[in-house]
Amino acid sequence: MTSTAPPTNASESAVDTREATARVMALFANFAPAHLPLLGQYYARDARFKDPFHDVQGVPAITAIFTHMFEALHEPRFVFIDHIVGAQQAFLTWDMQFRFRRWRTHQPEHIYGATHLRFDAQGRITLHRDYWDSAEELFEKFPLIGPGVRWLRKRAGA
Repeated sequence: MTSTAPPTNASESAVDTREATARVMALFANFAPAHLPLLGQYYARDARFKDPFHDVQGVPAITAIFTHMFEALHEPRFVFIDHIVGAQQAFLTWDMQFRFRRWRTHQPEHIYGATHLRFDAQGRITLHRDYWDSAEELFEKFPLIGPGVRWLRKRAGA
């Protein structure tokens, strides 16, 4: 039987966080629409999710974001590059691989990013914060706005 009591010392907290991080990485490495109803087992009821396009709270809102991801993208997959685990938090770097469903459907795409996770005493996510450059990783790929975004990036870097 697994104890749900809060950790009593730093090393016990680190072990629980490593296990929670491994569990989350396994979920997202094999993420599929069939996993959507299970997100409440990974996220605390009032968890917060934030990325360049969303800032929501609660499992239903988080589920809606991932539902939309599966509707817009073909075979999205997260390949984890590295991770660092601390006391009830983790930082993951990843390569999200996918193809758009409605545009350049045969062109493999990548978004490189990082995620900061915070966990509660039960190992569920309370904060999921994704960091990635939406201009470079997404907008520059679109034909109508890509040239303008590239121009702005070049001007800002000068």
